[in-house]
Amino acid sequence: MKKILVAAVVAAVAAFIGHRFLKLKGIALASREVPVKHLNCHYLKHIEYGAEDITILRDGLAFLSTGLKFPGLPSFSDEPGKIYVMDLLHPKPTPVELQIKGDLDLNSFNPHGISTYTDEADDSVYLFVVNHPQQKSQVEIFHLVQENTLVHLKTITHPLLHSVNDIVAVGVESFYATNYKSFDNDALNTLAVFLGFPWCDVVYYSPKEVRVAANGFLSANGINISPEKRFIYVSDIMGHLIDVYERKEGEQLVHLKAVAVGSLCDNIDVDHKTGDVWLGCHPNGMKLSMYNPEDPPGSEIIRIKNIHSDQPVVSQEYVDDGHVLMASTVAAPYEGKLLIGTVFHKALICDLK
Repeated sequence: MKKILVAAVVAAVAAFIGHRFLKLKGIALASREVPVKHLNCHYLKHIEYGAEDITILRDGLAFLSTGLKFPGLPSFSDEPGKIYVMDLLHPKPTPVELQIKGDLDLNSFNPHGISTYTDEADDSVYLFVVNHPQQKSQVEIFHLVQENTLVHLKTITHPLLHSVNDIVAVGVESFYATNYKSFDNDALNTLAVFLGFPWCDVVYYSPKEVRVAANGFLSANGINISPEKRFIYVSDIMGHLIDVYERKEGEQLVHLKAVAVGSLCDNIDVDHKTGDVWLGCHPNGMKLSMYNPEDPPGSEIIRIKNIHSDQPVVSQEYVDDGHVLMASTVAAPYEGKLLIGTVFHKALICDLK
């Protein structure tokens, strides 16, 4: 009887492990292949090692974070990360490296998600950058003082900001940030992922208050805000969902809905004029994590129109099999143009007209 019980337990554990592996393959969309759908695009000059995140001001000034080194993903540069800027109103927009002044250690600069905040009192522009020096998790705040110069103002760390992926600034020193891991401890996080526990969260930070603002994500990734600043959008990359929240008094977030997108969507950008939500996505996560240059990870750009309606329209706007663009992470529209960034590859500027 003891042998029978042991055998039954072993069989049950083996069946559960097998089920979880199949579930994880499904989450990673390991069998997914998508047909190519291109736009009229060309590569951006000077961007050779990815543009993981891109954000654009209303006046057409675009910021790009490049050179990200992220655990488990390939990196082809030994140089520190950089921030570029480009004017999309220029007849031939070209990225220019921003000079960074202040006490930040640029040798270990490893920029990830970025966001801007414009102070309406004096039109000052602040750039918020998720930074992973030595794989740490912190947020840098910069002040744009000239067209090509950032002054480092502050480094923010906090136990709740243990694995920040992306941020959206809502004040001169306040923001919402996504944590892509459930725990800072790698072993515990791996166990949570394997068991499918939705324990990742969004944290609200201000100098007076730091707290969890939303939770229940398998892995919280990109985050952004609607043009009128009323709604917050969060990508649950492993859930293949975009969650929609309404900002309430006291920076409380109320969950309104989740929109299925059918892909592993990374960063989020929002059209300033239309409010359309644009997503840089990974059509097959297995190809990204098991990088093979002979079978490269593809790119997929998704747009959501009328996201607050009863029937949002989800559409593929650009798809590539990795031979033109590998591992797309962000798609930022502006006045008929579209910037597409990647984890470690190049970046595109496309014509939407």
